[in-house]
Amino acid sequence: MPRRYKDFTKDILLGLATAGVIMVAATSPFFLINIAREIKKKRKYIKKEIRKKLDERKIARALERLKKNRLIILTENEGKFKVELTKKGKRKVEEIQFENMKIEKPKVWDKKWRIVIFDIPDKYKRRARDALREKLKELNFYPLQKSVWVCPYPCQKEIQFLCELFDITPCVNIIVADKIYNDIKLRKYFKLL
Repeated sequence: MPRRYKDFTKDILLGLATAGVIMVAATSPFFLINIAREIKKKRKYIKKEIRKKLDERKIARALERLKKNRLIILTENEGKFKVELTKKGKRKVEEIQFENMKIEKPKVWDKKWRIVIFDIPDKYKRRARDALREKLKELNFYPLQKSVWVCPYPCQKEIQFLCELFDITPCVNIIVADKIYNDIKLRKYFKLL
């Protein structure tokens, strides 16, 4: 998202993505304020730090920016306004999720290795393969081989998201293993000794 978007606006966009379609009665000219009230009701979808600062006018301004940038669409039908993400809005949500992606480190390691293996042919999706490698590196996976990466923490949802985003699901597999022979290097890398 361009820098002019505040974290608040990003969080409203992510909240809308999680909450789905929001509908409010079209009974006043201040329908954006009514939508803001609905979003406040569904605030469990919005980050804690932002929840505390929820101000209906601020939400309404964020919605206006999202509408202006064609990330959401507001339609009126049978006396109700409906707010939903556009295709461009859905892509923006995916970008934000991609940028903010992290692998959560549990307090106690379950002693299982997550091994991501892929075989993505050059002619098929070279850019996707390179992007996947780059993201795995950024997420602190250990490269066992060029197309074999390891992580000791649950990461299936994140890898599946990346596969769908890059459209490479048939080319990627995730293995959960109890043991990797001679894993001392791995344990040192992940500080699990």
